[in-house]
Amino acid sequence: MKKSKGLLSGASLALALSSSLANASDMVISIWDGYMAPDALAKFEKATGIKADQSLHATNEEIMGKVMASDGKGYDVLFVSAQFAEILQKQGLLAPIDPVKVPNLENLYPEARTLAYDEGNKFSVPYTWGTTGLCYRADLTPTPTSWKELLAPSDALKGKVTMLATDRWLLGAGFLANGYSVNETDADKIKTVRDQLIATKKSLLAFDDTTFYSKLVSGEAHLTHAWDGWCNYGTTENANVQFVVPKEGSDLWLDTMVVLKASKNLDAAYQFVNFMLEKDNHAWVAENILYKVPNKAAMDGLDPALTAQYTNLATPPAELVKYEPLRDVGGATQRAYTRAVTEIMAAK
Repeated sequence: MKKSKGLLSGASLALALSSSLANASDMVISIWDGYMAPDALAKFEKATGIKADQSLHATNEEIMGKVMASDGKGYDVLFVSAQFAEILQKQGLLAPIDPVKVPNLENLYPEARTLAYDEGNKFSVPYTWGTTGLCYRADLTPTPTSWKELLAPSDALKGKVTMLATDRWLLGAGFLANGYSVNETDADKIKTVRDQLIATKKSLLAFDDTTFYSKLVSGEAHLTHAWDGWCNYGTTENANVQFVVPKEGSDLWLDTMVVLKASKNLDAAYQFVNFMLEKDNHAWVAENILYKVPNKAAMDGLDPALTAQYTNLATPPAELVKYEPLRDVGGATQRAYTRAVTEIMAAK
């Protein structure tokens, strides 16, 4: 659930990877910055005797480019969003998740073990999950109820609304407003939403994936298109910043852990995944990043004051899984998404 950019590829990248990773003897974990406890790897080494190195990626597309260029060599565990885990599986790059070696899968909610993109956690383990919706200043605007309030803001909200710029979520808001699938593949429906968002652009304050909650805190924005966890960052600074899922629903976003088939440390990789599913290790994510985790043991142990302050943390799993997970839509549809968003951004 991170901001996207183009895939990296090419022989030069493959050469750089082979030179930097070929001699690595430690397990290599690629993850977003700050996505696990700072002392997690030290604790893992103390508990298992296994040394792991951390490699950071800024986006899903960045690590996908590296993994594709190296055929998965040089990495052991990746943290990627679910739709990218699907792509890696289709490319034959993932090892199966062995439940015997990852017994802490039992800590997951039942709903997290029956997700449509990976029934039974055969190739991925959900690490965080959540919704996309409307983050707003409750003291400055009435509680919003519909995605249409983003696409066609009232006169009072014009110039005070932001939308996410990343293609899946920008188009997703339009898809949901029209009652379409968040994984829409119909070219005419994509065009309809593109045209609507070009018209919407004139009413927006900005397209903003990273500072929208700060704009809410300052009062520059009154209503924003937001991921639930990021809205919580605004709530930290101003209790009037609140989150709601519109009546038309949301996507279900998931970030996952996957193990590379080319790993030379498979047993260690499974041990690491199992370690991250331990109650206290997984709870750190909810307590410090303010994202929901699909780990019942971890969520049950949260301080009630935390879920009282950040109410979307308490969203029941049964409610989350009512929403459609973001899926791999295939190369042709993804290119159509990219073209549509490029045209939206270029429109005057």
